[in-house]
Amino acid sequence: MADESPKEVAEASTSNPPSDTESPSSDPTPSTSTPQPSEAQTRLDRFKALQARQKASRSANLKETKTEQTRQATDPALLTQLERRRATASHKLLKAETADFERKRAWDWTAEEAAAWDRRLEKKARHRDDVGFADYTQQARKVYKRQLRDVPPDVAAYEKQKKEAIERAAASGGLEIVETEDGELIAVDRDGSFYSTAESTEFVNSKPEKAAVDRLVDDIRKAEAARMKKRRERGLEDDTGGDVTYINQKNKQFNDKLARFYNKYTSDIRESFERGTAI
Repeated sequence: MADESPKEVAEASTSNPPSDTESPSSDPTPSTSTPQPSEAQTRLDRFKALQARQKASRSANLKETKTEQTRQATDPALLTQLERRRATASHKLLKAETADFERKRAWDWTAEEAAAWDRRLEKKARHRDDVGFADYTQQARKVYKRQLRDVPPDVAAYEKQKKEAIERAAASGGLEIVETEDGELIAVDRDGSFYSTAESTEFVNSKPEKAAVDRLVDDIRKAEAARMKKRRERGLEDDTGGDVTYINQKNKQFNDKLARFYNKYTSDIRESFERGTAI
């Protein structure tokens, strides 16, 4: 190294520059990608989400439980009674403060609505007066009306059967269809065999549908259930068909009470009377 000239040293330094003087373009670029979360961090986030859902569910359940407990602790009959009293008091107060209250209140209804309401009140009063037993004819009428309400008539099926019967009668010649001047069709019964009379027996050929038979069976079962319910209410379900020692239900209850307390003392006397050996 001592033998080298200064010129050679300068050339060597020029041909091999130091590494820190290299151009910036040759430096490696730093990485800009974000680090991926680890599996433990992902599981921790899911666990926190589940904890939040559990807390929200507990709060909702607690709120609903308190609401249900409050509702069950409140008597609905008492609430209805209080609401009815409040409505009655409001009505009376408004009636006392307003002159000609009934006439002004009627302004809110039409004439048809007022007439329908009057008919409804009249019907309600008539039904209220018709609750008691009058005679067996009226009782049968009430049962018949109740059955009509429970089993509404099938008007569509009736019209269909009527149309088919008219067509059959017209085809057989027993019924004549006459057209009037106005274009209206009138059915004329020539021999009097189409329309039913007191002597007609055509109804025996009618075969009811299965649905109608089932409806009749259900009605009979309901009537039997109602009869047995009334019988149980009167205390007649324990009748064994023995000797009748009472004249009505009150007397039967009194006799049962006496038997419960005194049978152990009077059993020998009664048996002696039955054997005919009593003195």
